[in-house]
Amino acid sequence: MFYDRARIYVKGGDGGAGAVAFRREKYVPEGGPSGGDGGRGGNVVFIGDEGLRTLVDFRYKRHYKGDRGDHGQAKNMSGRSGADIILRIPVGTVVLDDDSGETIADITKHGQRVVVAAGGRGGRGNARFMSNTNKAPTLAENGEPGEERWLRLELKLLADVGLVGFPNVGKSTIISKVSAAKPKIADYHFTTLVPNLGVVQIEDGESFVMADIPGLIEGAHTGAGLGHEFLRHTERTRLILHVLDISGSEERDPLEDYRIIQEELKLYSPMLAERPVIIVANKMDVPGAEENLKRLQESIKDQEIFAVSAATGEGLQALIYHIARVLPDTPVPNIVTMTDEHRVTKAEPENRFTIRREGDLFVVEGDEIEKHAKMSFFDSEASVYRFQNILKVMGVDDALREEGIKEGDKVEIAGFMFDWV
Repeated sequence: MFYDRARIYVKGGDGGAGAVAFRREKYVPEGGPSGGDGGRGGNVVFIGDEGLRTLVDFRYKRHYKGDRGDHGQAKNMSGRSGADIILRIPVGTVVLDDDSGETIADITKHGQRVVVAAGGRGGRGNARFMSNTNKAPTLAENGEPGEERWLRLELKLLADVGLVGFPNVGKSTIISKVSAAKPKIADYHFTTLVPNLGVVQIEDGESFVMADIPGLIEGAHTGAGLGHEFLRHTERTRLILHVLDISGSEERDPLEDYRIIQEELKLYSPMLAERPVIIVANKMDVPGAEENLKRLQESIKDQEIFAVSAATGEGLQALIYHIARVLPDTPVPNIVTMTDEHRVTKAEPENRFTIRREGDLFVVEGDEIEKHAKMSFFDSEASVYRFQNILKVMGVDDALREEGIKEGDKVEIAGFMFDWV
């Protein structure tokens, strides 16, 4: 089955916790802190694989989590980093953040590697907190939580040539005759429900990939019929073959069909409408085709027109050889890709946290403050004192007073409950 969309949840592994330990050896009095750092959590990584053709693997398993880093140990031994999760996806897949719609990656090359959920860093052990004023710190950190998000995957086929046209004009028959593809062929509309790829071999060893895009109808750019489901598969084709039923056997005018489909491509993507087009006048073996072909040639003089019959094979060889001649000079569409390693700089928001009141409960929310809370050991007095200082420096204390907090009220941060004193 062909699946070209998927929605999955990914989470990087949490970092391991830092250790609180002291060097205890004979003849080494007051050896000092020796707690090691926790290991980094494993990343969730996508790798492009040209051997895959669908996203079916993500239909049955939708949650992926990186391994947690190991905790630090005594004698300054750091924990082992968690193993990355490697997920192979088809080349041509666009990775989007499901909440914001932001493009995270565009997998266009075999072996392209993208980290979609980074593992959290390991917490620091107490050896990292030693200073001139504190020679024996009892402070350490929990590991940083790994990134988590819902992703939307959309596969856009990478083909040299795309067949477009109304339903039942013969696109599937054409690709079955010129390649080894075996699409379902029948005499009714929307026989083809999924795109089909076929490799067309030329006698001199050259080849190109042809995609049979399911039938479009008027209004396809708004999602009508199979519109949005498959229009995107035409975005990366270098050359468009516009197949027309030149016989008018469906009681439609071939000239009007051409105008409608070209308009749909333009409305969906203006760049797509500028792609080179070859008109394929199919069903020349049906009575009435000759008259319509003359009308088409008189009306459209700036496009190449090939008269063929997919049923008998007439004209297909000339069409294939012409495609093979023009493809080397046809530019590859510009594909906006995300580099494997890139740095994104974002302006710091004015509000680093927000306060929401629920009766006597004050809920403090914000990525930064919640991360500090999750990385603090509240069983340790030193960690609690450090967390209180962080709240003061960030301005949380003052903000709570402005909100009217009173002695004994509850404060919630990242699921942790505190009494205000």
